[in-house]
Amino acid sequence: MPLVRKKWPVLIFLSLITTGCATPPPKNQSNLCEIFRENPDWYEDALAMEKQWGTPIQVAMAFVRQESAFRHDARPPRPYVLGFIPWFRNSSAYGYAQAQDPAWGEFQQATGGWSSRTDFDDSLMFIGWYTTETQRQLGISKWDAYNQYLAYHEGRGGYRRGTYRQKPTLLQVSRKVDQQAKSYGWQLKQCRQELEANRSWWPF
Repeated sequence: MPLVRKKWPVLIFLSLITTGCATPPPKNQSNLCEIFRENPDWYEDALAMEKQWGTPIQVAMAFVRQESAFRHDARPPRPYVLGFIPWFRNSSAYGYAQAQDPAWGEFQQATGGWSSRTDFDDSLMFIGWYTTETQRQLGISKWDAYNQYLAYHEGRGGYRRGTYRQKPTLLQVSRKVDQQAKSYGWQLKQCRQELEANRSWWPF
């Protein structure tokens, strides 16, 4: 028992360090070039995701912007009972990708490794894996940000049942994600040569 108690200060200390070192959201979230210039390591993460899963960088990044606005610790808002008593959240969604517990567990099992929803690299890999599974199971192209996002939000079962058809707000959001992906894609074409040139100076 004494040995167990000694571990808690270390865990708390590591947690504080991790929180303190978290990358702040990009200043200009509407411009993918600016995002990657501000966070060159995110470009490396995005390249690795695209290489492993084939999901376009602009699609994954549009998902992250919509889901968390690039906040590592994003969660759904907590409801309040009687207007002032905090209650349980109605979703386990967490992190950059707002992945829920069951889906994140499937991802970890499928990829065979430990990962964190507050890690940008892991979150992008999750989106790459999820969109790949959606393409395999539902036949939706990874380039189709509109329908991929509907399946991401509703789950593949919900997409099959067409639950999104009764959710006009979700349809609007999906169109927004699709437009953002297209905009990101156009921007990336304008600065990709610059980003690739800067990679030779990136030491990691």
